[in-house]
Amino acid sequence: MPKVDIELPKMRFTTDNILKPWFKMLGLSRQSPPTWYRDRIREELLERRVAKTRLHKLSETSDVFFAISRARYDGFPIRQPPPFNPSHLHVYAYMLAKYSSRWGFYRAAAAICGADRYDVVREVVNPSKDHKLDEVSSRHNIDQQEFRRAGRRLRKFWPLLP
Repeated sequence: MPKVDIELPKMRFTTDNILKPWFKMLGLSRQSPPTWYRDRIREELLERRVAKTRLHKLSETSDVFFAISRARYDGFPIRQPPPFNPSHLHVYAYMLAKYSSRWGFYRAAAAICGADRYDVVREVVNPSKDHKLDEVSSRHNIDQQEFRRAGRRLRKFWPLLP
């Protein structure tokens, strides 16, 4: 039998083919006014500059990458996202884990407290403080006390990255 060489297409990992489906899954609301995106990037860059520890710098760098990428995927390309290459791989991995975990946290909290439509809760703000839980519950018309109670219970074991 003759030998047949089959050449498989090489998969290129780019910010588009990784982040586009991820942002679609997150389903975050587009922000208004468009200057919101520029303000977030500026804010995250400032926080990155003052970060002291390696973990804090990684976390803040992932926030910068997230803000830049979110602006692009929401239709407000302020800056080009950093390329998906080996030197940025750890930042993108951290970003994906961090924001996916927060997204899941809020959906779980909404389900635990019996929200009618927990599946429409799509948030990624840091849930480590009660006032953030209150903001999210008010945006989604969820009982604030129940949501706060559920969030506090979840924070005890949910894998939230700083």
